[in-house]
Amino acid sequence: MPSRLLAASAAFLLFAALTLASASDLDAVLAKAMDGTQTPALAVLEMRDGKIAQEAVRGVRRNDRFDLAKISDVWATGSDGKPMTAALIAKLVDRGVLSWNTPLSKMLPDLAETMRPEYRTVTLIQLLSHRSGLPQDTSDLAFFATFFTDARSLPQQRLAYISRALTEAPAVAPDSAFSYSNTGFIVAAVIAERATRSSYEDLMRREVFQPLGMASAKFAATHDGQPRGHRAGKPVTAAYVKADDGNPLMFAPAGGELHLSLRDWAQFCLDQMAGAQGHGKLLTAASYHLMQTDPHGGNAAVGWGVQDAIGGRKGPVLLHLGSDANWYAVVVLFPKSGTGALVAANAADDMGGDKAVTAALGALLPNLSPAK
Repeated sequence: MPSRLLAASAAFLLFAALTLASASDLDAVLAKAMDGTQTPALAVLEMRDGKIAQEAVRGVRRNDRFDLAKISDVWATGSDGKPMTAALIAKLVDRGVLSWNTPLSKMLPDLAETMRPEYRTVTLIQLLSHRSGLPQDTSDLAFFATFFTDARSLPQQRLAYISRALTEAPAVAPDSAFSYSNTGFIVAAVIAERATRSSYEDLMRREVFQPLGMASAKFAATHDGQPRGHRAGKPVTAAYVKADDGNPLMFAPAGGELHLSLRDWAQFCLDQMAGAQGHGKLLTAASYHLMQTDPHGGNAAVGWGVQDAIGGRKGPVLLHLGSDANWYAVVVLFPKSGTGALVAANAADDMGGDKAVTAALGALLPNLSPAK
């Protein structure tokens, strides 16, 4: 599978065997995590007691210049944006604009005849918990590539994408099993766009980012003066213009080009954990519960991966991994204890960014939850 799709599909990590170490000196943790990799920069943030407890960054913004990364820098989150998309949909449901259980045939009536019959009864819950049956991405790579140069508005592009995707055969029978799907999140975004007559990007700014004070959150490539993503040993300076440099801008609902500071990302995570304890700001108690619980007893709630432990540490835990093959980031939250961690690198698998992120997370976990 081409890397631009594989990276965007990064989902839920089990972290069955993390190497744990002390996180008393975060800079030392970062140095050790980056050792033996080509990761240009690595950043971590720890949350505790409903606030940011500590954070650190090490390395350079791009590896062809001596420009040190800073605490306030922004990082691309990839598929870690999926819980934010789910929160947007949940907020619209809370307001009565959308309904969790309305079938696609009624939410997208003009596509009902052309979509495959299997999809007509699919609901928003199924779309956002990866139980819609939709394939991970469109199988037509030439069609997908056209969106890198498409001049239409982003809502029009997304509608064109799902119109084709809904004619493709299901990966599994809808609601029969977990089957990771980026397309499901784009379908949900189109439903929200049509119900509100606003773009997904405007909805996210208005309904999620602004209420939580996430001022750094942007749907665009980073620029010089901020960390750049890296691939094949070099900084990527022309992201989102061709298939090897990420995903097209219309892919945002599935976790495309969102970047933000770890401090702002933490605001979303802190609200999610507050919601689990009955005092979240963004959503109703029912919506927080829906986002954080898999009704099928598995590892996929609405937007989040969920499990009862991670790296031998006691859960329940919410988690997600994100990457576009130029960046690598992970979020792990323990809602009952109000603790969590964010780790981000400006490189991915081919330069060891995944290994650096995993190593840093392993060092933080003992501070976040007791052994299972």
